[in-house]
Amino acid sequence: MKVRSNLYRKEGYYGYLFVLAPVVGYLLFTLYPLLYSLYGSFTDWDGLGQMTFIGLDNFKDILADELFYKASFNTIFMMIGIPIEITLALLLAMGLNRKMFGTTTFRVIYYVPVISSLAAVSILWQWAYNGDYGLVNQFLALFGFEGPNWLTDKYTVKPALILMMIWKNIGYSMLLYLAALQSVPKDYYEAAQLDGANSWSIFWNITFPMVKPVTFFIVVTKIIGGAQIFTEVNIMTPTGGPEYSSATVVFYVWKKAFENLQMGYASGMAMLLGLFIFVITLVQFRMNERSSKDME
Repeated sequence: MKVRSNLYRKEGYYGYLFVLAPVVGYLLFTLYPLLYSLYGSFTDWDGLGQMTFIGLDNFKDILADELFYKASFNTIFMMIGIPIEITLALLLAMGLNRKMFGTTTFRVIYYVPVISSLAAVSILWQWAYNGDYGLVNQFLALFGFEGPNWLTDKYTVKPALILMMIWKNIGYSMLLYLAALQSVPKDYYEAAQLDGANSWSIFWNITFPMVKPVTFFIVVTKIIGGAQIFTEVNIMTPTGGPEYSSATVVFYVWKKAFENLQMGYASGMAMLLGLFIFVITLVQFRMNERSSKDME
């Protein structure tokens, strides 16, 4: 019994050793920066010198900052692309789930933008949206339309960014839906067809409920990611767009922190953004739990 207990003790030590790496990584690179940023949000700090505690002054200034509200609106507006992307991804997945020639090739084609560098893709689309020689306007000219200079017009810059992000990310959502569709038992569809169900009835009563967990996962992760849009905005519209119409919250945080050296102010905005993401995610989980109970 003593030998056996020693073996258990050694296994426990090895277990703790394996767990130690991610725990230390979380403490050093997640929890510590979070707490440091939280404290920094209550200070006047340029990121280099000494921190001066100023209480809630940063948050008072943020709540009176028009550019912060504009950046928040832009961030939420760009999330319009999330339901569009999810709908198109599901339709593509349903099409590519059929046994047809070339479906494997199209799956690869749609997934290539996902694994491509975001910086490279942003530069590519910046060129495509150019009002003088861009590919988008050249395509519209074939049908007799004169396209605008997409990234310098306050009315078109956000739709242009939304379209680019849908193109970049749709392959990821499509692949998740495709995996979910292939896991649905074929018996369900055969039984529905024998009962005389039409295509819409089969989709609404079988396909949609079966892929609902994937839809929930995609929505949660897309909203979290959508609230942190930065790279494409910084590359395609480095000044925040015309009248700051493409600036997002993270873009504004970066400007305040590293250009204006208002690190305490930027930390305050980051805390508010984190709180927003936490609340939205919590609401989604609550709604999903309620919906799951209703289905039972």
